[in-house]
Amino acid sequence: MRTGAIVATAALTASLLGTEAALAHGVTGGDAAFMSAAAGWNIGPYLYLGAKHMVTGYDHLLFLLGVIFFLYRMKDVALYVTMFSIGHSITLLTGVLSHIWLSPYLVDAIIGFSVVYKAFDNLGGFRTWFGVEPDQRLAVFGFGLVHGFGLATKLQDLQLSADGLVPNMLAFNVGVELGQITALGAILLVMSWWRSWPLFQRTAAAANVLLMAAGFILIEYQLVGYFTETTS
Repeated sequence: MRTGAIVATAALTASLLGTEAALAHGVTGGDAAFMSAAAGWNIGPYLYLGAKHMVTGYDHLLFLLGVIFFLYRMKDVALYVTMFSIGHSITLLTGVLSHIWLSPYLVDAIIGFSVVYKAFDNLGGFRTWFGVEPDQRLAVFGFGLVHGFGLATKLQDLQLSADGLVPNMLAFNVGVELGQITALGAILLVMSWWRSWPLFQRTAAAANVLLMAAGFILIEYQLVGYFTETTS
C-alpha cells in the first residue's frame, strides 16, 4: 500500500469514528479529589498515582508502541525509552513546580500528532515523501517534553498544595517511570510473540494505519474541545 493511500485511509478512519473518542486521560475522580485535598508528604500515594497514570495513559502507550514497533535490540529500546523518559520528566516537574501552563487541549492535540508522526515514520513516509530520515532520538525526546507538559497542565488544574509539593511530584514522577516499565514490559511481550508470527510483516502496515488513525482521533477531539471552549 502506498504511503499516501495509507495516510488517507488513516484520516478517513478517524473521521468515521468521529469525535466521540474518550478525552485524553488526566487525573480525575477520587484520585483528583485526593490530590486536591492532600497536604504534606504523601510519597506512597503519589508513587501509586504516577504508576496508575502511565499504565492507563493510552496516549503515552500508543506513542511508545510506535517508538518500539520496529526496534528489535533491547539496547535500542532502552535508548529510545530513556530519551522519552528524560523529556517527560523535565516538563512534568518544571511545568508543575514553575506553574507553566498552556491549554491542555492544544498540548493534547500535539500529543495526538506525536502518535501520527511515529506511525507515519514506521510506514516509511519520510523517506517516500521527503527523501529524508529525521533523527528519531531527537524526535522521541522532543515529544517526551510535550507528553510531560500535557500531564503538568492537568496537575496544575488540581491546584495542588504547596506543602510537600516537591517530594510529592518527585514521587509521582518515579511512579510514572515505574508504570512505564511495567506497561512497556507487557507491550514487548506481545510484540515478541507477534514478530514470531509469519504474517508480522504483512500486518505491520495495517497496524500502523490504525495507530495513525488513533492519533488523528486524538487531534480531532482535542481541537474540537479547544474551539468549543474558546467560542463559548
